[in-house]
Amino acid sequence: QVQLVESGGGLVQAGGSLRLSCTASGRTFSRYVMGWFRQAPGNEREFVAAIGWNGGSTYYSDSVKGRFIISRDNAKNTVYLQMNSLKPEDTGVYYCNARALGRDDWGKGTLVTVSS
Repeated sequence: QVQLVESGGGLVQAGGSLRLSCTASGRTFSRYVMGWFRQAPGNEREFVAAIGWNGGSTYYSDSVKGRFIISRDNAKNTVYLQMNSLKPEDTGVYYCNARALGRDDWGKGTLVTVSS
């Protein structure tokens, strides 16, 4: 099991940028596929982005492709989500996810609010 703590959320105007961070406990961070999901009020949690164990593979939802960048620093046990050109529809709680051997671990989330 890995403990995940997100940070970096906040209030930003449309068109602005934010960078989310997620720091993991434990010594096996590099074994995990890391991802970001989000949940808007009244909606189900949805996939945003994911990154392979060595950062060589990245995946994005169509709604954020070209605007968001996921990256990781295995030496710091941290995964990042750089969010650019933010839109009001990007508003929600952003959750960090760690996946390995069929198991998912989640952080408690960080709130991102984009005002129009």
